[in-house]
Amino acid sequence: MPYLKISTNQPMEQVKRKNLLQQASSQVAERLGKSEKYVMVELSFNPAMAFAGTTLPCAYVEMKSIGLADTRTTELSAAICNNLLQTEMDIPPERTYIEFMDVPRKLWGWNSRTF
Repeated sequence: MPYLKISTNQPMEQVKRKNLLQQASSQVAERLGKSEKYVMVELSFNPAMAFAGTTLPCAYVEMKSIGLADTRTTELSAAICNNLLQTEMDIPPERTYIEFMDVPRKLWGWNSRTF
């Protein structure tokens, strides 16, 4: 049920993309205490992104999950910015926005039903 979507103007080689997706999936599962079998990660490249008036490397991230406590968002923000984006993609934390969303169970579908 956790979904992490990373949109960036920073291109990546296929091998690095695969590594980032695997690391993101593992870290999301670990940090949220959820089974990785339910984690979905999407990486989108959009060269037409600008942030703070420049087209330097930047990212917009969506983190959605059932039971996403607002007390965890600071920790998750640091992990996403530092462990994933800065380390793997050379995107500085100050060039990243993250949207967190706690999704009600009845509004999250999977396997022909909702949670």
